[in-house]
Amino acid sequence: MRVPLLDLSEQYRALEEPIREAIDDVLMSHRFILGPKGEAFEKAICAYCKAPHAVGVSSGTDALLAILMALGIGRGDAVITTPYTFLATAGCIARVGATPLFVDIDPATYNISPAALETFLEKECEAVGEDVVFPRAKHGKLAASPTGDGSLRIRAIVPVHLFGLCCEMEPIHQISEDYQLDVIEDAAQAIGAEYPFGGKTARAGAMGEAGFFSFYPSKNLGAAGDAGMILCRDDQLARQMRIFRDQGMDPRYYHGVIGGNFRLDEIQAAILAVKLPHLESWSVARRAAADFYGTEFARLGLTEKIVLPAESYRERGLTNHHIYHQYVIRAPMRDALREHLAEREIETAIYYPLGLHEQECFAYLGYKKGDFPETERAARETLALPIYPEISRDAQRCVVGAIAEFLE
Repeated sequence: MRVPLLDLSEQYRALEEPIREAIDDVLMSHRFILGPKGEAFEKAICAYCKAPHAVGVSSGTDALLAILMALGIGRGDAVITTPYTFLATAGCIARVGATPLFVDIDPATYNISPAALETFLEKECEAVGEDVVFPRAKHGKLAASPTGDGSLRIRAIVPVHLFGLCCEMEPIHQISEDYQLDVIEDAAQAIGAEYPFGGKTARAGAMGEAGFFSFYPSKNLGAAGDAGMILCRDDQLARQMRIFRDQGMDPRYYHGVIGGNFRLDEIQAAILAVKLPHLESWSVARRAAADFYGTEFARLGLTEKIVLPAESYRERGLTNHHIYHQYVIRAPMRDALREHLAEREIETAIYYPLGLHEQECFAYLGYKKGDFPETERAARETLALPIYPEISRDAQRCVVGAIAEFLE
């Protein structure tokens, strides 16, 4: 039985008529960029995520670029993130002239480890002496402006809510407050995911100074091309990001800053607005599929042989404790297992085959193999299995059965 990693055809069949109507509305209006569809979608995202401001942009990558630019992060600055993520997270930091600094992941969640983050800031930064400073820190060295002597100011932390599970944001926020660092949430894979934050339920992207989503077609809420969204809580920062997304214009043809062409087009906004009301039911369906995988793996006695995804907040009373953008297991002989599944026409994926510290483009940072052991172990052992809202139980039984056959 052929089982795709992702199948968008059923989703489109169910929504074909309203999507085509929404596209026709845009074509008839002749408003293709920064029009009413985009504004309406921004407001809908604000309501869904319980965020004061939403700024539509052209992709998740451009969202992070606009955030970094609006915060004035650039040459002489450093930003902390995880090496176990898509290249764009650290790539954007480098593109604005700042330096990515990596902190290892938690082995259960694959998200940045708060303990490792605290250790890095308390011990490793001190060890580098004059090379690393903090802008307004309670701990460590103090600096109110670039030093001009080749040292780096650590300005921000970018936690990545990987695979649809929120990072441990309360300890991350406490650490960021101690060092007066901005928190920028990479929620590209986590729209709708929830976290028990400050005694309330918060949604991914709405807990930091800014956060962002990707609407790449394979995401849980996917466009028919590239699109993204920024969330933030500060009025002035939101205004700045609207300026940066439109070539730095304010007013038109007057440029106080150099921005970019990061605008969300109306057709993508219209399509996403049709899909957004269905996102909650799709998340429910993804969790049901994840539960079925777990039940089947347990029934066949495989949970001692493979490691299933962590569900850190399942018992905390949250609805969207995980939104399963990907269903990722750890498995022995991962590459051989993947080949075995491919021979049975079961698609899988490896996210990610290398930590960012091992990527050639980041060789200049000076990291080496062995610097982030949990990231490297995850890169060797993890495998994403097919999951999407419409996946059939027969298809899932086929996946589990093929894995059981391999592990016999």
